[in-house]
Order: sequence, then structure tokens, then C-alpha cells
Amino acid sequence: MYVRRLELVDFRSYERVGVDLEPGANVLIGANGVGKTNLIEALGYVATLDSHRVATDAPLVRMGAASAVIRCAIVHDERELLVELEIVPGKANRARLGRSPARRARDVLGALRLVLFAPEDLELVRGDPAERRRYLDDLLVSRQPRFAGVRADYERVVKQRNALLRTAYLPRKTGGSRGGDLSTLAVWDTHLAQHGSELLAGRLELVAALTPHVAKAYDAVAAGRGAA
Repeated sequence: MYVRRLELVDFRSYERVGVDLEPGANVLIGANGVGKTNLIEALGYVATLDSHRVATDAPLVRMGAASAVIRCAIVHDERELLVELEIVPGKANRARLGRSPARRARDVLGALRLVLFAPEDLELVRGDPAERRRYLDDLLVSRQPRFAGVRADYERVVKQRNALLRTAYLPRKTGGSRGGDLSTLAVWDTHLAQHGSELLAGRLELVAALTPHVAKAYDAVAAGRGAA
């Protein structure tokens, strides 16, 4: 698998750019700030529908533009697939596969598989546990795209459950005599347990699959001194 061509429209610093790539190693050379990392970030977004640099989509759209487009020609087993993503901050992103509209943006997951290393990866070691969970979930979705739906459902339930709790306890915090209605909390708890357990099971399966590879890599670094 390799990317034959990457085109960006109003993505980050680029008004419009197209880059042709070849199988094997490709090197991007340029001065600081010209946008080399933006190209890598765009490829990572096609693979994960997420940025390794920012938490929201708004910074990905060039200042003054309403949306950004990533167009990526992917070659796999001598067959080419064109993936197009339109990033619209505050709205659902739109996607096309082979020039046909996709029902959901996440339908493009699995079309491009990549491993991205960046300075931000140091947060896996020195950052909080949320960064490690995010990394595992990104990898899980890359291996099994169906988990994109599980992850989205889990995050949606967490937000709605937290919103309910804030609404319920706000009157007490502000001096009110009674809290809000918590009659639907049990329903959200059930959904949270359902989606959370499925996501946790996927993470555990992934960790088990990674364990022998991590142990081998650690042994190569530690030269047999201590267990991984």
C-alpha cells in the first residue's frame, strides 16, 4: 500500500497543493514553517479521521476558508482508490470513496493504514492516561475500523451523561433546595456500560496482540536486563 498523490485545498497553511509520491521512501525537504508536517497530518487524518496535533477540526481549515478538502489516491494490490474528505468545522464532515459519496465520513477508515511518529508521541510516556487511551483507540480503529462506531457511541454517551449530571446538580451548587431530574441516569449508565465494555474488550485484545512485539523490542533495547 502506498499513496500515489495527495492534494489539499484550504488545509492548514495551504490554499491548494498537490504532491506526487512513489512507492518506498519519500523525503520532504523544506525550511521550517513551510508546511511539511501539514502534509503528514493530512495523511494521518485520512487514516484516523483525527489530528495528532489538535483536538478539534477548526485549526485544520485555512484562516478565512469555510472548509478544507483532503484528496488522497491510495494504491493497494495494484488497485487505486481515491478518498476525499471535506472538513467542515462545527458540522459533520463529508467523504467520498472512488468519487461516490460515502454515507458517513468514518466509512473511509481502513482505506489507508499508516503508522505516524511525531514529537507529540512523547506524551504517551510523560502525559496523562488519556493520551495513552487515545493512542490505543486510534490503533484499534486502524486495525478494526468497526471500532470507530463503538468509540463514537461511547464518547457521545459520556458527554450526554455528564451534561445530565451537571444539569441535575447545578441547582444545589448555586443554593437551590432541589437538584434536577435524574430519572434517565440509569438509562445512560446502561449505555455507558455497554459501549464502554465493548471498547475495553477491544483495548485488552489489542494489548494482548502487542505484548510479544513490545517484549521483543524492549529486550533488544535492554539487552536482557530486566523484564518488560
